[in-house]
Amino acid sequence: MPRVHVTSEIGPLRAVLVHTPGNELVAVTPGNREAYLYDDIIDLDSAQREHRRLVAVLERYAEVYEVRDLLTELVGRADVREFLTTRALEIVPSDALAKQLAELPPGDLVALMVEGAIEEAGPIARALNEVGYALPPLPNLFFTRDVGIVIGEHSIIGSMRYGVRWTEELLVKALFRYHPKLENAGILYDGSEEKRTNYTLEGGDVHPIRPDLLVLGFSERSSPAALDHLCDLVFEHCGVTDAIIVVLPNERTAIHLDMIFTQLDRELCGLYPPHFVGPERLAVLHRRKHSKGVKEMPNFFAAMQAVDQPLEPVFCGGNARPLQEREQWSSACNFFCVRPGLAITYARNEATIQEMEHAGFRIISAVNLLTGEEWLEDGERGVITIDGSELVRGGGGPRCMTLPLRRDDL
Repeated sequence: MPRVHVTSEIGPLRAVLVHTPGNELVAVTPGNREAYLYDDIIDLDSAQREHRRLVAVLERYAEVYEVRDLLTELVGRADVREFLTTRALEIVPSDALAKQLAELPPGDLVALMVEGAIEEAGPIARALNEVGYALPPLPNLFFTRDVGIVIGEHSIIGSMRYGVRWTEELLVKALFRYHPKLENAGILYDGSEEKRTNYTLEGGDVHPIRPDLLVLGFSERSSPAALDHLCDLVFEHCGVTDAIIVVLPNERTAIHLDMIFTQLDRELCGLYPPHFVGPERLAVLHRRKHSKGVKEMPNFFAAMQAVDQPLEPVFCGGNARPLQEREQWSSACNFFCVRPGLAITYARNEATIQEMEHAGFRIISAVNLLTGEEWLEDGERGVITIDGSELVRGGGGPRCMTLPLRRDDL
């Protein structure tokens, strides 16, 4: 079994980790949606249909592993079960939960850790119809990119900004630590063990562009201290020599770098224009291996030129500001590439798709691809569109929902 291996955002995809959303979504209500980091509530059946279509497309190009399936395979092992239950009980000590976790068969144990364990209610809570969780549900787990990162042959466990996602760190750590399909050269940084409050790191802000180059986002979710620590680690262990850092605004629309930028081809990217072009453009820094400081760059494009990685933009929403804002909100910048120049995106972002067409991409619906009515030639630029009207309510797109484990080098 080959190790994980990722040295770019666009190299031909060979293996990817996903999580099809389940009953954990039902835990999100109008009253608690903000606590679960949601702007809206999602219809489960529709979200599952949309996600299955995404998985079917991915299976045309790569091996697709499901978080739930891999964990179920693992927890039949006594050491893995002990690891998961011990760590969970360190955070939420409960004799009743400990007994429950010890007795459950593998599939039920994984379901409980993903969907949450409802706390046994006392008489006052029952009378007031108040429901609490001994173990929190994980409605954000289908955004697998945030929690796991692969750089070269090393794995990284994200350090989630919000405590509601801490169990995700634990589950993904179990996969990287124990499952042969995720064999790696070692966990380079383990966010599940991170106790420092100013160290947060999420995969939406980490973009491997070349074996020697990362583009990073300083966002609400990824802190400067953690980004510096990541740079130190990848400079030492992964052959990375340069990091370009985009300083994101503290806005709900830009929680991660991949909500405003993703790479599409060797010299092409999709981005949200106001943050990269004109008077509102964001600050950009360049950190180089062996350099004691960082260099402030005039703009993102100059920074990429400085590291011999010129990128031309495709504008999210085209040239009209209202369309740019609407489609950025619905994850139009959040492309996922299965090879150079072949990206997956939501069909709803019509202005962005039109811009892609103008840039020479052929537009194919997932349905037509899967039925064989249309296809792409090797090396042809294309965009595969998927329905995502429910999935997008979670606040992410195809890149957020995919954790690449193996890509061919460019």
